[in-house]
Amino acid sequence: QVQLVESGGVLVQAGGSLRLSCTASGRTANTYGVGWFRQAPGKEREFVAAISWSVYSLTYADSVKGRFTISRDNAKKMVYLQMNSLKPEDTAVYYCAANPGGIYMLRDISAGTSWGQGTQVTVSS
Repeated sequence: QVQLVESGGVLVQAGGSLRLSCTASGRTANTYGVGWFRQAPGKEREFVAAISWSVYSLTYADSVKGRFTISRDNAKKMVYLQMNSLKPEDTAVYYCAANPGGIYMLRDISAGTSWGQGTQVTVSS
């Protein structure tokens, strides 16, 4: 089981940038996919981006392609989400998540997914 802790959520103006960080601890085998989801008030949790812990494999939701970039630092066991050109509709609680089956198992929230506690991102218009 992997433990995840997010940080970096703040209030930012539309058009601005923000970087979220996720620190992983515990077992993080090479098969893991690690990534980000978000949940806005009154809406379901949605996939944002995921990256493989070993090979260079990643995937994004269409809504963030070209604006958000996911990256990782294996030595530090950290995953980052660089968010540019932020929009008010990006406002949500952002959750770090991981799944031992890889990025597509994570994207589909398959069994075995671990979650962080979430960090609030608010984009003002």
